[in-house]
Amino acid sequence: MDIFTSILSLSFAAQVLRLFTPYYLGASAANFSERGGVINIAIEGFMLISAFLYAVFAIYINNSIIAAILTIILNLIFSLLFALFTVKLKLNQIVTGVGFNLFFAGLANFLLVYLFHSSSNTPRFVGLPRIPFISDLTYVGNVFGDIIILFSFLSVFISNELLFKTKFGLRLRSAGENPEAGESLGVKVRLYKLYGILICGFLTSLAGIWIASSQNTYSQGMIAGRGFIALAAMIIGKWKPVNIFFVCIMFSFFEAIEITLQIVQTFVPSQIIQMLPYLITIVVLLGIIGKTKAPASDGIPY
Repeated sequence: MDIFTSILSLSFAAQVLRLFTPYYLGASAANFSERGGVINIAIEGFMLISAFLYAVFAIYINNSIIAAILTIILNLIFSLLFALFTVKLKLNQIVTGVGFNLFFAGLANFLLVYLFHSSSNTPRFVGLPRIPFISDLTYVGNVFGDIIILFSFLSVFISNELLFKTKFGLRLRSAGENPEAGESLGVKVRLYKLYGILICGFLTSLAGIWIASSQNTYSQGMIAGRGFIALAAMIIGKWKPVNIFFVCIMFSFFEAIEITLQIVQTFVPSQIIQMLPYLITIVVLLGIIGKTKAPASDGIPY
């Protein structure tokens, strides 16, 4: 099978839709945080620790649903800690994000060796169950039979409605655009910044859970920069859920091409193939520099 036949196949389309999941969940997570005025570059770290914690709980508890719930709870606690540093203590948000990324990476590596005596991966475990009936449908069941994939697509509409057509969204955006004006109208700005960070923590936990569950293991480096690409997708998508959706589809398309090129024999060196998603990210970012506008008070402590 040549490369063009592979790309035009239904299996390739299904792969694109599946790979879309962590990109959109990560980008949407960052969007909610930044709409509240808090820059969170620790998306990668939150996804990583969620994937690891889910693997630990799934192995020791042997119940994937309880493992997912516990992972979400712990990720929300970490999000509260992030909010303490950035909202309450008003520490530099970029430095805090870098610190969280390093902390999560180190914690996962330490616990991986301590709990499983391995520096590379955990034992295999059973992932999340598939949705009855939907998973049995021809073609679509392979994709939308997964509850997190289904939620990621539904969240495009949920996020758009929540941000632009509800009082909550208006108040959250006011915290990121003009917190002084929002405060003068009775909006509890710091509380809404906290809400944005907690939603961010919830969505990143789902992204990490999906990555670990879909591979039935946790391995070092499995997030592979998706959190940073998700941040790029948010910027390219101009902080708008529908725009972010199309950007994430583009990134998942190129990642699917990368995987396909590694399977199909080609004259392109494997190193260049593996660079493809990151190269595309850089090229697209270069093309939109100066053409996007973040929330006016994004990253400014209040």
